[in-house]
Amino acid sequence: MTALIRAERLGIHRPGTTEPVLDNVNFSIEPGEIVTVVGPNGSGKSSLVRALLGHVALAAGRVMRLTGLRIGYVPQRVHIDTAMPMTVRRFLSLPRRVADAEAAAMLRRVGVEGVEQRQITQLSGGQFQRVLLARALLHDPQLLVLDEPTQGLDQPGIVAFYKLIEQIRAETGAAILLVSHDLLVVMRASDRVLCLNGHICCEGTPQQVSSAPEYRALFGAESEGTLALYRHHHDHDHDHDHDHDHGADHHGDHGHPHDAHPRGHHHA
Repeated sequence: MTALIRAERLGIHRPGTTEPVLDNVNFSIEPGEIVTVVGPNGSGKSSLVRALLGHVALAAGRVMRLTGLRIGYVPQRVHIDTAMPMTVRRFLSLPRRVADAEAAAMLRRVGVEGVEQRQITQLSGGQFQRVLLARALLHDPQLLVLDEPTQGLDQPGIVAFYKLIEQIRAETGAAILLVSHDLLVVMRASDRVLCLNGHICCEGTPQQVSSAPEYRALFGAESEGTLALYRHHHDHDHDHDHDHDHGADHHGDHGHPHDAHPRGHHHA
């Protein structure tokens, strides 16, 4: 298969129950794609990620991964024991040791050069997210999975983080699977968007999903702003150096050759 990961008719139940979290989800991600999963709280976004990574039992369906697939994962929450000293340098060598020069180069690449000897607990939210990203990138992943990576960041921090993600895709060719609630910013950076609410409500390019009735029903007024932003950026040419007011560097490659279409899956 050409897909890095493919899920077929995926079903997940809440632990110890037959209550579905996800039902009949079909999903794939191709090399080099940026795919964003959006949906309201409790819609199964993180459950989908955990299923794709093999971290949760399936109630139905199957997940197939490319043989030897290298995955870099930035989880939604990382609990650091504040009573235990942990430098950034030591953290980057968990669970696999990396050389000092390699660690320093990766920290420089993600924009937090020189923090090796800082305690993890002393980092700002934005610095910590970039350190997590550095650790995920150290082993040259073919697929980078980011689960709500900008929680706790302010708007400039969110914009800067997504700019960095786009740069990493451009530099490495890695596919990126992103779970996010930052609709206005993240939709523009995506080749394909999956709108989830226990099942796939709609799927397609950002423009297709932004205008889908299922998406508007879930996100209401916020969906109108997303579509307006998307149209603004695609109806005008922008100089990259003057585009920061609108959320992120202009990513004009939404015409990615993936034939994704909005689709409704309505279950009683």
